[in-house]
Amino acid sequence: MEQIGISYGNTIVLVPEDRPGHVSFQESLSTVEVPMSDPLRRIDALVEEDNSLPTLQVRRQLRLAAGLTQSEVAEAIGVKRLAVTRWEAGATQPHRGNRLAYAHLLRRLAEKYPAATMEGASDER
Repeated sequence: MEQIGISYGNTIVLVPEDRPGHVSFQESLSTVEVPMSDPLRRIDALVEEDNSLPTLQVRRQLRLAAGLTQSEVAEAIGVKRLAVTRWEAGATQPHRGNRLAYAHLLRRLAEKYPAATMEGASDER
């Protein structure tokens, strides 16, 4: 049986010639390996990534436990110190790209300073 290629997005799905215009997911799986496109990988990464932020108090405690200033955190993330000040005060939330970087920094600090993740932990070192 000869196969006909039908374009579907960025992939070609092969279907039997006797059913032109018909795209069957089951048939395409057995006929051709359809690689996941870059947009699908980016979507999966969005769903799987953990970009949640700890409470305001824990954010500050983690920074202080590491001996970092707001300016140092801001420089590492690529924002102004005022942004970090506002994030720690709860006045604003970081936008997506900055949120990912900030959440990553806080996760790494939490691994290194687990005692600082306790609510009510002292801000003093």
